[in-house]
Amino acid sequence: MTITRRAFLGTAAAGVCHAYAAPGLRIGVTDWNLRQTGRVEAVTLARQLGFDGVEVSLGRKPSGDRLPMADESIQNAYLAAAGKEKIALAGTCLDILHVNYLKDDRLGQKWVADGIGITKKLNAKVMLLPFFGKGAIEAKTEQDYVGDVLRELAPEAAKSGVLLGLENTISAEANARIMDRTRSEAVKVYYDVGNSTRAGFDPAREIPWLGRDRICQFHLKDNPHYLGQGAIDFPAIAKAIHLIAFRGFANLETASPSSDVAADMRRNLSFVRQIFD
Repeated sequence: MTITRRAFLGTAAAGVCHAYAAPGLRIGVTDWNLRQTGRVEAVTLARQLGFDGVEVSLGRKPSGDRLPMADESIQNAYLAAAGKEKIALAGTCLDILHVNYLKDDRLGQKWVADGIGITKKLNAKVMLLPFFGKGAIEAKTEQDYVGDVLRELAPEAAKSGVLLGLENTISAEANARIMDRTRSEAVKVYYDVGNSTRAGFDPAREIPWLGRDRICQFHLKDNPHYLGQGAIDFPAIAKAIHLIAFRGFANLETASPSSDVAADMRRNLSFVRQIFD
């Protein structure tokens, strides 16, 4: 019997309960929210705070025509620190796309190609591609252009075992159109619950609509608040992630209301562990 996606989601949503588990879900943290952007010290700090992984910035200020993290000695330092601390490098963030926008700057395409190799070397599996501010992709023509660009870049990502994660402020449906245009399973959504909520979308609806196979990672945040203290319904989001049985990293991208980064990260991590357990 064939079950449509709409029918499945309607039936599953009615049966969501705390019995659902999220096998393989791991909780990481961004190095920039640890205030250790591009610093190998972020690896040790993330482990000390109890995280399963750390998302690494690839840097916004290139050295000539190379990304900061293209330096092999820096890559080796990260790998050594991760091995010593027994913690994963949960992913990379190609934050130079805040400067060279992928939607209209060919240099952005070069950075994606370069970032794939770095992410592979770090064994980080996922590279976040940000589309914000002047680099946002609100127009359909911009989304189509990005889809076409990524269609050219995705084969190398797939060959390298790297997923390219779209993080933006557009709908799940618009992201799905971009992914379809790339014709590659190496391009997925990097779903940020804070960004989506602020843009007027409902993560508890969009996450099951996208499904496990179209999401590579999550950002969890409700800045400037502690998790659970703002407007975002995190228990509902936890249920949605449980529902799709997501396997991978959900990374905290949370602010530090008290300015005590360690204390605030521990508080947010404890909250997330509780709602997912």
